[in-house]
Amino acid sequence: MARSIGLAHIIRHEDGTSTGVWGLYMLKSAFQPIFAFVGGKLPLVAFEGLIRPFRDDEALTPARFFATCPAGERLPVEAMTRTLHLLNAGACLPEQASVFVNFDPSVFTERTIADNALREMRLVLHEAGVDPRRVVCEVTEQRSASQETLFDFVAALKDNGFRIAVDDYGADDSDIERIRELKPDIVKFDAQWATQLMETGPGFALLATMVSAFEQQGIKTLFEGIEEGWQLELAEQSGASMVQGFALARPQIVPADFHAFGRSGEAATGKVAQAEAGAGEAPAARPQKPARAFGRRIVP
Repeated sequence: MARSIGLAHIIRHEDGTSTGVWGLYMLKSAFQPIFAFVGGKLPLVAFEGLIRPFRDDEALTPARFFATCPAGERLPVEAMTRTLHLLNAGACLPEQASVFVNFDPSVFTERTIADNALREMRLVLHEAGVDPRRVVCEVTEQRSASQETLFDFVAALKDNGFRIAVDDYGADDSDIERIRELKPDIVKFDAQWATQLMETGPGFALLATMVSAFEQQGIKTLFEGIEEGWQLELAEQSGASMVQGFALARPQIVPADFHAFGRSGEAATGKVAQAEAGAGEAPAARPQKPARAFGRRIVP
């Protein structure tokens, strides 16, 4: 089997971690924990892989890095970043935790591209020692260049044991039609859109209705971008399955002690803050319920 495009740009280190190299850029994996609402507790269930670019030891934003990539390089860069995250997941993350990785539907313009992407995923997972059933493939909000190719690719991923998530639901082309077409296992709500809905009574009611409708179809829901306690509280009240955001834990760059987040296996909300502190982040305990009207604090 030919060596993958992604692996060709990877540097393996003695501690088992990996970094990527693309031109003048050094790329590192960061992982942000994802927690589930279970009986009043927030156990760790997954991590999302996020790219962290550096140039001459200066940290850059992912947006700035991707803006430098010509359109013709977007496909191999996508493959390389997924490869990097999966290798580091195998080296650093708890074995029981799932790992979310992104797929940009705009790069899947023909069947051979999708077939090669699947082949490379299987090759990398074998090398990383990661079971495909741990991997959640996030279809991002960009418009698909070929709907038929995207549908076939998603079906092939499912057939190979991967789970599917639709990212940023409510933004751009990540709409209800994409949910119907892809039949994902998980829907991730766009952070800005969900927060806006939380800020009014009718908006929150609509949000809770959508969560309930997805759950009835067997689709788990995830609210990302949870940065304040009131958002976490309302996410739980809405019936959402999972949450991620700075109010719980910030992304940590590899290498880090990712096992600290879920060492107890079933972390109560207070222990989530302790886990953050153990991973080098300021603790953020879940607040008590304040007096508020759907997200806006009531001023006496």
